Amino acid sequence: MTVTVSTPITTPFGEFSTADEVAEGLDLTGRRAVVTGASSGIGVETARSLAGHGAEVTLAVRDTAAGERVAADIRAGAREARVVVRPLDLGDRASVAAFVEGWEGPLDLLVNNAGVMALPELVLTAEGLETQFATNHLGHFALATGLHRALAAADGARVVSLSSAAHLRCPVLFDDLAFSFVPYDPFLAYGQSKTANALFAVEATRRWADDGIAVNAVMPGGIATGLQRYVDTEALARARREAGAPDAMKTPSQGAATSVLVGVSPLLEGVGGRYFEDCREATVISGRSQSDGRHGVAPFALDPDNAARLWTVSERLLGR
Repeated sequence: MTVTVSTPITTPFGEFSTADEVAEGLDLTGRRAVVTGASSGIGVETARSLAGHGAEVTLAVRDTAAGERVAADIRAGAREARVVVRPLDLGDRASVAAFVEGWEGPLDLLVNNAGVMALPELVLTAEGLETQFATNHLGHFALATGLHRALAAADGARVVSLSSAAHLRCPVLFDDLAFSFVPYDPFLAYGQSKTANALFAVEATRRWADDGIAVNAVMPGGIATGLQRYVDTEALARARREAGAPDAMKTPSQGAATSVLVGVSPLLEGVGGRYFEDCREATVISGRSQSDGRHGVAPFALDPDNAARLWTVSERLLGR
């Protein structure tokens, strides 16, 4: 495992900056963006900020009725906002293929935001894959690779891959992706999928840099959203206190800030294959004892060999 450690990138923004603060002064007119999972949580605020600064934003959602309500709300706050809603179920390969086939023209920004977290029991997809890995990683992998030509057709496209500090709990278990031998644990499975999201950024940047596409992973921070519907909130609060985390969690707009920063800020022009948190690049740590559970990135989540292997495995799982 070889990870090159350099001085982490910093910006003028921080843990509690909002999406609109990091996008202040930017004119995104003419840019086209897709935000998955934009019918709730930080996906809504990511889309709202992008549209509010002039981008044409597609809300890629499972529940199109909820998506239309979000689109109407965004338009109510910004009359000139250009927002459209399209169906996308990342756990359904036919749905992903239909979204890709229906896309026309260049794509400047893809925010792989949707996800499922900490399913209490092992649930396998029709293809025999663990659901969190299949949805959080493989569905987004199929979407991003399917939209590669559209991204390459844009001038300096970017992809934002939402990871999590939960990646510190588990590397990608290449020999047991579906927990056939390793005892299933909700957060191990979630952590594996979030490691995969970070590794995707590493290998996609390597493969797509000549196309002018930059791909980075993002840890949005602790935000109370529907993503935690399977999580014991009291246990989560205790864990945060034990880790010395602030009592107040981030607002959805604060949680969206790092995604928006990485997606559109001129400060990160040409930067790819990195892992960002709290509007700055995370520090590579050697073990969980060096982290408060919310910060830092594991070497295995940035390792180029792991990233290349995951890409090959993902292609095989998709039957390519």
